[in-house]
Amino acid sequence: MKRSRSALQNKMCWQIVLTMFVLLDFLQMAVAHCMVHQIAPRNFTLPCMLLNETFLSPFSAGVVESWSGLRRDHGASETKPPLLMNEESFLCCLWSDSDIDCSLYRASMQARNFIPSEISISASQEVDSNWNIECWIQGKLDLLVCSLRFLKLYLRADMKVNLSYAVSELSLGDVSTSSLKGTVMVAECDCSKYDKCECCVPSLRLNYTYIMWLKMMIGVTPLWSPLMSVKPIDIVKPEPPLNLHLEMTEKGQVKISWSDPVLMPYPLQYEVKISANSGQNGWQMVQVALETSLAIDNKLLDSSYLVQVRCKNHHGPGFWSDWSTPYGLNLGAEVLYFPPKILTSVGSNVSFHCIYKNKTKIVVSKKIVWWLNLAEEIPESQYTLVNDRVSKVTLFNLKATKPRGSFFYNALYCCHQNRECHHRYAELYVVDVNINITCETDGYLTKMTCRWSANPNTLLLGSSLQLRYYRSRIYCSDFPSTSPKSEVKECHLQKNHSYECTFQPIFLLSGYTMWIEFKHLLGTLESSPTCVVPADVVKPHPPANVKAEITRNVGLLNVSWTNPIFTNNDLKFQIRYAVNREEITWEVYEISNAPTRSAVIRVQKLCVEYVVQVRCRELGGSGYWSNWSRSAYTLVKDIKAPLQGPEFWRIIIEDPARRQKNVTLLWKPLMKNHSLCSVSRYVIKHQTSGNTTWSEYVDNGTTCSFPWTEHTHTITVLAMNSIGVSAINFNLTLSQQMSTVNVVQSLSAYPVNSTCVILIWTLSPQIYVITSFVIEWKNLNREEEMKWVRVPPNISKYYIYDHFILIEKYQFSLYPVFAGGVGKSRATDQFTKGGYENENNASLYVVLPIVISTSVLLLGALLVSHQRMKKLFWEDVPNPKNCSWAQGVNFQKRMDIL
Repeated sequence: MKRSRSALQNKMCWQIVLTMFVLLDFLQMAVAHCMVHQIAPRNFTLPCMLLNETFLSPFSAGVVESWSGLRRDHGASETKPPLLMNEESFLCCLWSDSDIDCSLYRASMQARNFIPSEISISASQEVDSNWNIECWIQGKLDLLVCSLRFLKLYLRADMKVNLSYAVSELSLGDVSTSSLKGTVMVAECDCSKYDKCECCVPSLRLNYTYIMWLKMMIGVTPLWSPLMSVKPIDIVKPEPPLNLHLEMTEKGQVKISWSDPVLMPYPLQYEVKISANSGQNGWQMVQVALETSLAIDNKLLDSSYLVQVRCKNHHGPGFWSDWSTPYGLNLGAEVLYFPPKILTSVGSNVSFHCIYKNKTKIVVSKKIVWWLNLAEEIPESQYTLVNDRVSKVTLFNLKATKPRGSFFYNALYCCHQNRECHHRYAELYVVDVNINITCETDGYLTKMTCRWSANPNTLLLGSSLQLRYYRSRIYCSDFPSTSPKSEVKECHLQKNHSYECTFQPIFLLSGYTMWIEFKHLLGTLESSPTCVVPADVVKPHPPANVKAEITRNVGLLNVSWTNPIFTNNDLKFQIRYAVNREEITWEVYEISNAPTRSAVIRVQKLCVEYVVQVRCRELGGSGYWSNWSRSAYTLVKDIKAPLQGPEFWRIIIEDPARRQKNVTLLWKPLMKNHSLCSVSRYVIKHQTSGNTTWSEYVDNGTTCSFPWTEHTHTITVLAMNSIGVSAINFNLTLSQQMSTVNVVQSLSAYPVNSTCVILIWTLSPQIYVITSFVIEWKNLNREEEMKWVRVPPNISKYYIYDHFILIEKYQFSLYPVFAGGVGKSRATDQFTKGGYENENNASLYVVLPIVISTSVLLLGALLVSHQRMKKLFWEDVPNPKNCSWAQGVNFQKRMDIL
């Protein structure tokens, strides 16, 4: 009993082990022991096995597990997902021309060999029932297509074909269950065609290994294939080359060129065939490796040859693509340019080559002329004859192309010398890439900002600009150059069509070499590289704590400040200052290396408020001026004692009751340039003939009154401010004796207009020295204050500017002022009419005779000259009195000539 139980347990354990073996490693074992057909880039044949129903029926209903359940972490394809199988089983076969040995593998059973009774047809017969298969990857590299043909069977309406596959990133020899990716999937096949089915597997992984097998259901009977494997990258069938066209090399060699259809993951090789007609006879095969062009004989341009190209993988397996569309050499060779388009920069020199074909005959190169935009013929001196068919033209020192509507290029035409031109032309794009890059480092020395701008009107459609740079360890080289190891710096477009790029962090002593790269489909241009050391382009912060004042006693503008942070003492400064008013006019003062951090500036106006700002930059190098500092303002205060006292005059009023005269002094306020800068009070000093002196003060006002009791009274008015009193002052002596001295003989007033009156006077001989005159005037029709002005003693005419009403009455008085007192005045209360005009016109009476005399002399000279000219030109004219035929003829009477 114990032995039977032990035997049963051993049998169960062995079955479990076998089951786990099948569940985990059945595909690895199948790959290792089965014959797996490697799919090549061509069609091939595999045997097929038709199994009977008695063998499959016990398992078809009971098997529900699948190998996909072993790997639950793998998902299906993203696009057009194939069906997931619920019964994972396949044939493991070893076959030859006369025998076949197959085993069936399932996820839930032990592998077993078939016996002939379980196969509906004998092995030898089954070998002849084959699958003819061809698999390839389409040119877009996204779809695996397998085409099936059946040699012994015919398609039936109830037949269904599926392609099962699993994916591994390892090669076939290394495939195991731990390395398979994704579930086993099923792709349905399209059998709508007569004798062919197509199976498509989407979403390919080109370098992975695909393990595949086919299953076909005819009714309920399955037909199976052995295992197949393939790497999609090995069976790619590219699309045919595109854009066949003729080009010409710099040496005048014609070549056929083409473009790859899509970007392939490996280099291609090409086959070019040239034929005299569209038939298959006469094709010439030429293989070209890793080239997209093939040089051909120029003589072929005179023929009607056709060219086609195909391509395939150059270094590995793969299909040849289909042949490209035929290209006629004769049609494509009417005019050839090399290059057909040129992108270049301003100031450069470029050359174009041309072959010109007039209908069916190529024009010799010496008969070719070149035109720019069909408006300007290029001089023959710029032509070069490459050979008898190829002409070359060189354009020098090119200027930027000006956009003309939607055209951003100049058209270059190759023409016959009889000015017959073909409509084809070469395109010349000239772009100005002389772009200036300026950089500045901030005052904190943490970042560098670079700016550059480009004219948007000169940029080509589809072009782009970017800043490239590389950094040297320290400083810049003497001759900056571009480098392939450069990086692209992100720049931001500003409102004024400029760009701004920020480098942060920075290395202060490193050299940043940068340039602007202009990219276009036609090529790439680069601006001249410039190298910047951040330490040399610092824009410091503005100076702080700026103060300004006008110094006492000296009267200079004193400005002080503190240096900004992160700067040394080697700085130079600019100070701008101006009188603080609405419209500020700045003056700039520059100072270098100011260790005291201050400056003294001489200014003209001392008693005004100044506004002051300061900025700085490094003394050496190519740094930038800082921004201007905050404004500082001076205070208006006294600088010195007043330069002089005020001018003053007196008004004398008789007081008969007291038998005295009362004197009122009048003076005009001092201007600021005389008071420097204010007047706190006025000091009036008195001195009489009895040597009595005293002073009195006037704090507010410009008048002072006192009685005049002495024969002589001298007054001096001084101005005082917080610094002191004026040193230069005016004196006025009141003398009863001098008040009777009459030296003014006449006084006349002539109105010029409502704002000006001319006062003219004459003096009588006198023995006293006049120091000045004082003129008084007032309107007698109105109660107005008397106005006065002091004038020099050496004049006899003075213009008074005021507001005058000419129809009203004014009184004008003139006082002579002597050192010993004021003389007797002369007054007038009316305007003199016509006198001033007559005085002005008196000079006319002197000038007019001279003018008349000169005119008479000129007239006489003209008359004498006229007589001389008459004798000179009419000397040969006969005198009628001396001619016999003219005797008795009246030359004054009109005669009609018949």
